[in-house]
Amino acid sequence: MVTVEKLMSLRGRRALITGAAGGIGRTIARTLAELGADLLLVDRPGQMYGDLVGEIEGEWQVAVETLECDLELQEERDRLVEWARGHVGPLNVLVNNAAFVGTSELTGWTSSFEEQTIETWRRALEVNLTAAFALSRDLSPLLMGSAGACIINLGSIYGSYAPDYNLYTGTEMGSPAAYAASKGGLIQLTRWLATTLAPKVRVNVVSPGGVARGQPQVFVDRYVERTPLARMAAEDDLRGAIAYLASDLSAYVTGHNLAVDGGWGIW
Repeated sequence: MVTVEKLMSLRGRRALITGAAGGIGRTIARTLAELGADLLLVDRPGQMYGDLVGEIEGEWQVAVETLECDLELQEERDRLVEWARGHVGPLNVLVNNAAFVGTSELTGWTSSFEEQTIETWRRALEVNLTAAFALSRDLSPLLMGSAGACIINLGSIYGSYAPDYNLYTGTEMGSPAAYAASKGGLIQLTRWLATTLAPKVRVNVVSPGGVARGQPQVFVDRYVERTPLARMAAEDDLRGAIAYLASDLSAYVTGHNLAVDGGWGIW
């Protein structure tokens, strides 16, 4: 019988994580490193990892490399793929985590539907959906034949459910159409990839609920009241889902949308 410890181990495997300098990206990186994976961390130019790389290498004795890449640009994505082909070797895990999330100050983002712009729509879809498609397509040859080959996409509850606008009343927050459409598209792309790359590569998606990041208290209170587990998500809540889908614990799981939402979707 194979032990659970053996099934969890990623020792000798390599994972590429996009959006790796952000909060969720760092959590994913620490999780996969703890399981033994060597890491390739990718994020936009100018993003800072701080002590993350040294911490990971020192605590878990895995190799970590970083690369700057603006996933909004096709030429940058092509450069990433060529670098990976030339320097990384076989790839076991691809995590499409990078996301265009915008801010309330971004023109045409959290504004009224009538004021949401085509330019911002295109930018969001380019990062949230097109980049995931392009990297999955172009890096799949590195995954084929690798032990435990898998792709994990990072979706959202808003890829599956419509927004509850009562949450946002009295705040500058909102739920842009482009974010919902791109995350919904990513969930369906996951299913498509799962059949297309089977049986050599498993493809799954994790859909987090709202992550606590200093939102206005009135929003937090409404969100908590609407959520069965009575709190917003913490980034560490994703660790179990990522460990499960990246390892052989989920060797017979593909095309699955794993919601980590505190029960948000059961109402």
